[in-house]
Amino acid sequence: MAPRSQPTARQVRLGAELRKLRDAAGMSAKEAARLLSSTSAQMSQVESGLSGVSEERVRRLAALYVCEDEGLIEALVAMATDRTSGWWKEYREVLPPAFLDLAELEHHARSIQVIGTAHLPGLLQTEEYARAVFAYWVPEFTGGEVEPRVGHRMRRKAVITRDGAVEYKAVIHESVLRTRVADRSVQRAQLDEILRKSERPNVTVRVVPFDTDGFAGASAALLYLGGPVAALDTVQRDTPYGTAFLDEASQLIAMRTLFRKVESASLDPVKSRDFIHRLAKEL
Repeated sequence: MAPRSQPTARQVRLGAELRKLRDAAGMSAKEAARLLSSTSAQMSQVESGLSGVSEERVRRLAALYVCEDEGLIEALVAMATDRTSGWWKEYREVLPPAFLDLAELEHHARSIQVIGTAHLPGLLQTEEYARAVFAYWVPEFTGGEVEPRVGHRMRRKAVITRDGAVEYKAVIHESVLRTRVADRSVQRAQLDEILRKSERPNVTVRVVPFDTDGFAGASAALLYLGGPVAALDTVQRDTPYGTAFLDEASQLIAMRTLFRKVESASLDPVKSRDFIHRLAKEL
């Protein structure tokens, strides 16, 4: 089978996790390939996500590396054998790969935690709000580039409304709730949408008010995607150079700590809803 020309973030992650297991076992790629009657080149393609790997091969590798974490092994097998043909693939030639990768990661996530300190989280945005955000980007998008991005963002929202919807927690700073990316009517409709979504049993929205003491998290925006096991969690952060996906153990620990710190500075869900109600009335 020919190597993939553009592996997804999920496929790259599977290969990276297999490489971590090999490194933990103190084994070189050449040694592992020899024991599997394979080649170093083939091993490299698997570990970079350029080639797929069967369930049998994942289990053989886990045994070879003396991995005894059954939960992790089963999760890796599920990643290797997943044949989901998600809706996001319709955008393959339309949007950058990071858009597709994020939709796929959200689809498979067991939980989602997000901090909004610049814009409202994408899964809570209305079409009008999202359109205003994308229209403000520099370099500017043409009309033909904005609409696919808006449509993609709206379809992503299914993960919090579908049957078996993911557990979703959002912590949003007051500045984001007050910032009118378009006009008053768009912002009012946006606040109403947040209130509607917060009524869902799987959705929790919390607000960090301006007058909160001890909050220094203005740059804390992040999206934390819980995997089937903690080792397979993923963090997505926007940087000046594009979207970054983080998955090293130390990074995940730091981002979990960051979320807890920001969450601890927020109002509880009931007070947060009351807070958003008051803001909506002011508009």
